[in-house]
Amino acid sequence: MARRDVLRLMGAAGAGLALSACGVQGQGGKEKVSQSDVQKFWAGKAKNGRLNWANWPGYMQDDRSTIKAFEKETGIKVTYKEVIQEMGPWFGKIQAPLSAGQSIGFDLMIMTNGIQLEQCRQLGYLAPLDLAKLPNFQKNAGASFKNPSYDPGNAHTIAYESGVTGIAYNTKYVDEEITSIAQLFDAKYKGKVGMMGDSQELGNFGMFLLGIDPEKSTTADWEKAAAKLREQRDKGIVRKYYSQDYVDAVSKGDVWMTMAWSGDVYSLTSPDVKFVVPEEGGTIWTDNMCIPKTAENPVDALTLMDWLYVPENNAPLTEFINYMPPIPATQEILKQKAAQATGADKKDLDRLSTSPLIFPSEADLARLRHYRRLTQAEEAEYQKIFEPISKGS
Repeated sequence: MARRDVLRLMGAAGAGLALSACGVQGQGGKEKVSQSDVQKFWAGKAKNGRLNWANWPGYMQDDRSTIKAFEKETGIKVTYKEVIQEMGPWFGKIQAPLSAGQSIGFDLMIMTNGIQLEQCRQLGYLAPLDLAKLPNFQKNAGASFKNPSYDPGNAHTIAYESGVTGIAYNTKYVDEEITSIAQLFDAKYKGKVGMMGDSQELGNFGMFLLGIDPEKSTTADWEKAAAKLREQRDKGIVRKYYSQDYVDAVSKGDVWMTMAWSGDVYSLTSPDVKFVVPEEGGTIWTDNMCIPKTAENPVDALTLMDWLYVPENNAPLTEFINYMPPIPATQEILKQKAAQATGADKKDLDRLSTSPLIFPSEADLARLRHYRRLTQAEEAEYQKIFEPISKGS
């Protein structure tokens, strides 16, 4: 199953709240990282010329051309395995060896911002990054990918690819421009609105409607948002709470507008379907590169992480994945390639390089927020408040 399919099935939250935490209690981990922590970890470590990388399926070209280019340029041999299917099971697999200070067999792994990444941070399972050794990240990363709320200061992670939760609407049936989450609550669209069943996605949109920043939200905010969402449901405005099947529904007109993920709309919907980041805000999720603290080849991993932040190195990957790269300069490279292409290749590259789903405007990026970082206790409360809405209780 490709990463794109997993995202549709999982609600683009890397298992979000649905998988819940694995019951891990604090084990002396350290969330905040000092410069002395960084120096201590990296002291005496050197390149070994090899690297083991764990990733999701569908997140690398079939011919591994990006990996081959890295190997040729650096001399580092990469063993690449598509072993991550969901965040919950992945965390369950790596938890025991990491808690025991043992190798998990990988030097680099891709983790989505959410509960499991937060656990890894708080339990001290991730290597502190030496940002001085990531000059390409410092130079080329977009502003919205630096100092994310889920990893302040990029202490443990840097972005691999991202996607957006916004609104998709079918222009064959909707004769006005959709710009606002409030339109998802408009009674004139009774029975023609789709919402997501994932509690974290649904909760975010309820909070956006009320002008609440999900990243800074409180239990009282969750209650207010849930009340609005229940009202929307009880008035019959919502046709269905979707997981992946909203793609067909909005394409066929079963619903006229719906919460949606940017990658789905770009790759899977009909040409009549438009995607917007609503004026109140949208959710951004990010898959992140991080190094297990027990990695055997951490310097080699750090080398790859920084190499991927050279725009020319990132562009072929973005061309294949069709999600949002963390490097704005990638867009110009793809535009130049489109200008030199012909036929179907040119059409595809023109669409990719100019798509606001892949390269959102600064105005759209400014309206994006991450999921709220939740402790285990907060997660239980959050689920209690939002989960019943999509279940009709």
